[in-house]
Amino acid sequence: MSKRKLWVKMVRAFKFLPQPYYVKYYYEYYSGKKLDYDNPQEFNQKLSWYKVFFRPKILNILVDKYAVREFVEDKIGSKYLNECYGVYESPLDVNFDELPQKFVIKGVHGCNFNLVVEDKNKLNKTKAIFLMKKWLTKNQYYRGGLEWAYKDVKPRIVIEKFLKDDVSKDLIDYKFYCFDGTPKFLVAQSDTLGRYFYDLKWKELPFRWKKEYKKEIEKPSNLDELINLATKLADKFPFVRVDFYSVNNQAYFGEMTFYPTDARDDFYPEEYNKIIGDYFELPIIPKGEKYITKY
Repeated sequence: MSKRKLWVKMVRAFKFLPQPYYVKYYYEYYSGKKLDYDNPQEFNQKLSWYKVFFRPKILNILVDKYAVREFVEDKIGSKYLNECYGVYESPLDVNFDELPQKFVIKGVHGCNFNLVVEDKNKLNKTKAIFLMKKWLTKNQYYRGGLEWAYKDVKPRIVIEKFLKDDVSKDLIDYKFYCFDGTPKFLVAQSDTLGRYFYDLKWKELPFRWKKEYKKEIEKPSNLDELINLATKLADKFPFVRVDFYSVNNQAYFGEMTFYPTDARDDFYPEEYNKIIGDYFELPIIPKGEKYITKY
């Protein structure tokens, strides 16, 4: 076993610790920096604080990729929801014969639970069922850095319509970083094009994560609409990332997340960790309370 894998295994072994202690240890291990809950300064330091102390129950709904649909419908309308073919508590309930040739299978309860099916005739159903069963055994809270919003999300499977834009021949994800209900910047990315950071006028920003770029991403024709929709969904939250797709000029809601990259990936150049952290005004814990339970 490599030294890196050994250290990661050791870090995860400490999940028996109370959440504030573990989140602090987790952050300090991955960042190499200290975390002071009384005075967090950088973006990921504040996200770590957010994991521990910001606990409105609505977060459990908003990070659930199926349950969030009702919230989205209420805030911006059902036209922005991708078509859902079904939600399942067991993969054995999935009737593949009734599904179209193309579709996407997701776990509602965390990240990287995705299976894109572009040709049902080539799908190994046995392997797909095994993969879904594997997803259902995992809890995102314990799987990563004890992200509170995922703790009580019930593992389920959702199957949605396959999306791809006719012009770009791709599915680009537009991720809006919203502070106090206001989008400040976005990340545009796809598996084929890479990841880029833009301001709201589509000017490329001078910071990034320490990952490679592939090629430029063109500005979506409905960028202003996407910004407006993200603003409505982000309303009243100190921070949330709101994701949309744009397919043939039609906006589709993607997801809402409160802890991008599990507070592990710093920005580069280094000074932007503090600059972006300054956008993030943490709420005050009410006197006599341990956590924030309202937003």
